[in-house]
Amino acid sequence: MKKGVLSICAIAILSISALSCKEKAKEAETKEAETATVAEATTEKLNVTVSESSIAWKGFKPGGSHNGTINISNGSLDVTDNKVSGGAFTIDMASIVVLDIPAEEKGNAKLSGHLKSADFFDVEAYPNATFEITGLSEAEGKTMLSGNLKLKDATNNITFPVTVATVNDTLTLTSETFTIDRSKWNVKYKSKSFFEDLGDKFINDDIELAVSVKAVK
Repeated sequence: MKKGVLSICAIAILSISALSCKEKAKEAETKEAETATVAEATTEKLNVTVSESSIAWKGFKPGGSHNGTINISNGSLDVTDNKVSGGAFTIDMASIVVLDIPAEEKGNAKLSGHLKSADFFDVEAYPNATFEITGLSEAEGKTMLSGNLKLKDATNNITFPVTVATVNDTLTLTSETFTIDRSKWNVKYKSKSFFEDLGDKFINDDIELAVSVKAVK
């Protein structure tokens, strides 16, 4: 009996250790906004397919997290010599959806409404965010995409790893999961970067994002 109890305890400890050692998504390199790329004469413009493009998000607080999606409402990608060379897309902040709470539950509408409020993204004042490509580079065998992310009243340049694939006339750009620090875009609600006396009532500054964009000729 004791052996069985010890085995259960050992499994529990190992499970907790595995969870605590889970690798956190890397924060995107963040710096001041840069000049966007300029299309060349040979550049081909591909229109974003908005029905197949979106951004997945995940936010954290002590003891839990929430996740969902945000729609991309329009945009285009520039392709020069079969490589992405520029482009931009618009993010519809009013389209924020919560996925981890059933849609029919009151908590779903409460959370999505709170995220759209002035506490967080203030959708009434800032209905759209934008991402404008400033360059692509190679680092450690990965393609790194850089661009200016304008969110609320702030713009910062972020760099994160992506995979680009072309099949027939369709180009797919998919990022690895990365994080941004919301405090750098003045999203202040329960942020330790702005408030020191929150105790365990804070919400993490890090937001995980994963971008998926499809564009066609």
